[in-house]
Amino acid sequence: MARTRILVADDEEGIRESLNLILEDEYDLVFAKDGQETLTKLGQEAVDLVLLDIKMPKLDGLEVLKRLKSQGNETPVLVLTAYQSVELAQEAIKLGALDYLPKPFERDQILSAVRGVLTRR
Repeated sequence: MARTRILVADDEEGIRESLNLILEDEYDLVFAKDGQETLTKLGQEAVDLVLLDIKMPKLDGLEVLKRLKSQGNETPVLVLTAYQSVELAQEAIKLGALDYLPKPFERDQILSAVRGVLTRR
């Protein structure tokens, strides 16, 4: 059976590396460093989930969500952000994100959130 593919979109290398260490045993991972690269990769590859940072160069996470929605892309999105802003979280959810995790996160928080989203699909 094919493994679940997750696109990790975050401009911070340390966050991408942390998520790689947490998730690599259970999932196939694809990485993007900014919003534009995120949209490009989503156009090229089938993924089962997107872990999306809000504050990124070129296009921020909210703009990526808007574009995915306008394209009819149904890929589940879990938003990660260091900016613990209720307004941003609500905006992301309105735009179609399924959930919101503040950084820094714990290993178990990420695994639990990812499993939760994937079982709801």
